[in-house]
Amino acid sequence: MDVTSWVSSRGGVARTRDLHDAGFSRHHIAAAGLHRPRRGWVSTASADPLLVRAAEFRVVVTCVTAASRHGLWTLRDDDAVHVAAHAGAGSVAAAGARVHWSVPLIPRHPSALIDPVENVLAVVAECQPFERALAIWDSAFRQGRASAEIMRRFALRPAARRVLKDAVAHLDSGLETLVDVRLRWIPAPVHAQVVLLGHRVDFLIGDRLVLQIDGGHHVGAQREADIAHDALLTLHGFTVIRVGYSDVVHRWPDVQDRVLRALAQGLHLR
Repeated sequence: MDVTSWVSSRGGVARTRDLHDAGFSRHHIAAAGLHRPRRGWVSTASADPLLVRAAEFRVVVTCVTAASRHGLWTLRDDDAVHVAAHAGAGSVAAAGARVHWSVPLIPRHPSALIDPVENVLAVVAECQPFERALAIWDSAFRQGRASAEIMRRFALRPAARRVLKDAVAHLDSGLETLVDVRLRWIPAPVHAQVVLLGHRVDFLIGDRLVLQIDGGHHVGAQREADIAHDALLTLHGFTVIRVGYSDVVHRWPDVQDRVLRALAQGLHLR
């Protein structure tokens, strides 16, 4: 494997020290004609610009930015790039970035450009509003990227301990986490992921009120199946309220009003 291929296999950005350790000489590295974002680092022409910038400013991608890159659920409304500075990095002038200085749960290797999931969760708990942080933790638990058992072993700060206390793996999406948090105060029992008439519903409020949350996968055949199940539920005496991403994220007061009016009319009771 040549120098360029080796660097490409590691995301397109690498430390020259790691190249030396892999057996490449200074001559081989120089001959490859790679870009040098910072002394001691090289990058390929096709490297991820975010990783190149991380190497340039000696930071690690973390928080919601890293959560998204790890495939965890995040809201799509934070344009800032969240990074963590290495200990002793001094001032960090990464334009347009939000810099986190907290001590990581897991020590960061000098070659690391993206925080591991456990570090990401800890930073998210400190940086984001509770329900958003919880949605990301739930996503990590749901995907098996982290677990409550493992997270309890770390020396967590109060914000992370609070999120850990409520984090679960059984909710289907981040949207459901947001809804679950927002419904906790209502004067009726709320159960998530309940099987009714052969299919799961997102939330059953009381005995008869069903709240369904449409995510991005509710299209085509899935959407048709959902509508058919809504009709079946209605025929069996259930009241169904179905809402989408924008309703939960941008128009929650309207959703809440619908739920409360249904409760006031006793539609959640047998």
